[in-house]
Amino acid sequence: MNTPTTTSETSQMTEERLAAFGDAWRRKDIDALMTFMADDCEFRASVGPEPGSTYRGRAEVRHGFETILAYDDAGEGHGGITIINGRYGASQWVLVRRDAAGRETRVHGCDIFEFEGDRIKLKDAYRKVLAELETPGPT
Repeated sequence: MNTPTTTSETSQMTEERLAAFGDAWRRKDIDALMTFMADDCEFRASVGPEPGSTYRGRAEVRHGFETILAYDDAGEGHGGITIINGRYGASQWVLVRRDAAGRETRVHGCDIFEFEGDRIKLKDAYRKVLAELETPGPT
């Protein structure tokens, strides 16, 4: 297992470094993902009973990453835009799934980040839910 990289007070997250985190996510490389995480990290998954699921600390976050990557295993992830503004950032993503007949479903989502130097303190994930909406009748 890789040990986390050290960070200094003057280091800051960059778009390139956050994009590298996204690349590691799409490769499902847990060891690489954990090198980006701060010691007191938190992961708020977009799936679970809260709604979502919250994982705190390196051991729980690692387990949370493993859990959500297994949940999304049948999909292919694609990155989108990444924005960083000081200690905060956001990135868009799309998860593409295909059913047995080859029909494609796209799940769009985003992650909101808080950084501690050049490491991720918080990853808060959101995804759009596929569901039929009932249109209300005239009132």
